[in-house]
Amino acid sequence: MRLYPKPKPSELHQYYPSLYWFEPEQNTAAYLEEAYRRFVLGDHVRFVERALNSSSESGPVLDAGCGGGLFLKLLSEKGRQVVGLDFSLDAANIAWKRNGVPATCASLSKAPFADASCAGLTMFHVLEHLYDPAAYLEAARRLLKPDGRLVVQVPNAACWQFLLFGEKWNGVDVPRHLFHFKDRDLCSLLESCGFVVLRRKYFSLRDNPAGLATTLAPGLDPMARRIRGVDETPRARLFKNLLYFGLVAASVPFTAIEAACLAGSTIMVEARPRRIDE
Repeated sequence: MRLYPKPKPSELHQYYPSLYWFEPEQNTAAYLEEAYRRFVLGDHVRFVERALNSSSESGPVLDAGCGGGLFLKLLSEKGRQVVGLDFSLDAANIAWKRNGVPATCASLSKAPFADASCAGLTMFHVLEHLYDPAAYLEAARRLLKPDGRLVVQVPNAACWQFLLFGEKWNGVDVPRHLFHFKDRDLCSLLESCGFVVLRRKYFSLRDNPAGLATTLAPGLDPMARRIRGVDETPRARLFKNLLYFGLVAASVPFTAIEAACLAGSTIMVEARPRRIDE
């Protein structure tokens, strides 16, 4: 599914304010958010580690849309060589300065890396934001080594949450999400761009419960509050964050059942470049 009409890039830019994805202040609320993100990102790290271990390649792992680089920092703690890439210069700076992750500001289509130089490449919630997702996947195939691994995650437009909540589902996210993928849509796109799909997962500890919590109470979502520029005292911010995290915890059982029925609110896919003889 596609958003129509698509907003112009100049219009869309206002929906990505600086640091909307990141709490710049160092206070109790920020520390709690950081601790929570480290915990739930372990789910992503385990999925990517398994993918890399199944590959015969060695070398750096490139995260396209790396944000502040926390995922890459956790992956580097496992002994992996990592590098980040993001549209945002602020994000690249934070990845370098706060998390010690080398990062550059660029699009993947014009990334300053040699072809066939990456053992792994990850894209978490990137494709749905792009005007041309296929171009990014084709760039990823060029950058990957022959037996490298691509890990992609997007919201799942075939999930129970979309059926229940319709346009109020957090995964719709108009106008920032330009495309909405069902499982078969994502796999078809990957195959048309020269990949072989190896593994799929429908549950993300970071994204599925939080997505349901945001659908139920969008006014509590820390990222949504930053996007709207809500003026809050540190005490009010901490109180709202605690309420939000409580709702996230309460959402885990439903989202786990949803994912067990292959209808989770996200799809995470492991793929590799198709060989000439395939």
